[in-house]
Parts: sequence; C-alpha cells; structure tokens
Amino acid sequence: MLNLHHLNNSRSFRILWLLEELELDYKLTSYERTKSYLAPESLKKVHPLGHTPVLEVDGRALAESGFIIEYLLRHYDTDHQFKPADDNETAWENYTFWMHFAEASAMPPLVMRLVFSKVVERSPMLIKPISKGIRKQVEDGMIDNNIMNNLNLMEHHLQDNHWFAGETFSAADIQMYIVVAASNARAGMDRVRFANLLNWLKRCQERPAFKRAEEKGGTPKF
Repeated sequence: MLNLHHLNNSRSFRILWLLEELELDYKLTSYERTKSYLAPESLKKVHPLGHTPVLEVDGRALAESGFIIEYLLRHYDTDHQFKPADDNETAWENYTFWMHFAEASAMPPLVMRLVFSKVVERSPMLIKPISKGIRKQVEDGMIDNNIMNNLNLMEHHLQDNHWFAGETFSAADIQMYIVVAASNARAGMDRVRFANLLNWLKRCQERPAFKRAEEKGGTPKF
C-alpha cells in the first residue's frame, strides 16, 4: 500500500497528481498548515525532515518530490508513459532539464517572494511600513528579475513545444506545474506576454487526473 502524506498548498500536490495519472491504489493522509504557514510538528514522526511530500512504501518513508516522482516512474511506469525513453534524446534532454530546473532555479525566488510576503503580513502595525519597504527593495533587487528571466525561458520553450518534454505530456509537466501556478499567483502573469505558459497551465488543469487530485487534495493556492 502506498500512503501519501499531503500538506495543503504545497509541492506534495505533484505526487498526488502523478498517483492519479498512474491510476494507482493509495491512501491519502492530509495535513493543514499551522497559523505560521508551516507543516505541523506531527510530520516529523513520519520523516525527520518534517515536511511533505512523504510517500510511505512498504514501511519506508520516501521524501523529496523529484525522488518520489522518479521512484514511482521506475516501478509503475514501465511503458514510459510519463517519462521519455532513453533513446529519445531530445525528449529525454528536455524532460531531465525541466525536472531539475523546477527546484534548482525556479522555486528559490518564488519561495523568497512568499517568505517576504508572510513577513509583511505578520509584522506589527507600527513596523509594517518598514517591512513593506524592505520587501520591495529585496523583490526589486533580487527576486523579480530572477522570476521574470525564468518565465521568459519557459515561455520561449513552449513556443515550439506543446509540453515541457516535447509533444507528449510527462512528469516534467507535473514537476513544473507548481512553478507556473505560483508564478501566476498575486497579480498574475501578463496574458499576452506569457500566452503559451497560460495555455499550458490550462491544459494541465483540464486533465482528468488533475481534477481528481484537486477533489482529493484541494486546489493548490500560492
């Protein structure tokens, strides 16, 4: 039995979605964030890192989205439905690049943006103007440019590719979904400048497995 430990509004949605795409039997254990927007302490009893996703397999607790995705594909996707075969060089390169890009380059500035927004939200009223000023300086100087560069790279790639690995949907799209959805939060992406990304986002959300994952684990909000 597979048991997915899932935290609302988190990257564990990727694993929930992939389990639905693979049409596997699994148990879903859901958690709510604390008032501090953190994972509950009880998750440390499941895995020492204390965050999600965690997938329990035969008594073992597997952590980290990329690793769990690769584990599931290795053991349950023997027909390469969601990962290009090694002999498809172009698709394999695209798939592997975007799988790593999601966490290595794209997520850090998005997490920084989220952290600074939470700092402002929780600041006492007397110092809130100061915290807003600090947030603006950091976003203008460090965060926004990196996010925009990443978005431009993704948009350019999707001009010539229907999905991130090429013409076929893959786990790279699942890995990239949180990146694009988080980038589209707050004011949202420009609908003309990033038309390909927004169309891709819509295609993801229209997949039956995505809708089933939403019904079971909630719609990711960032």
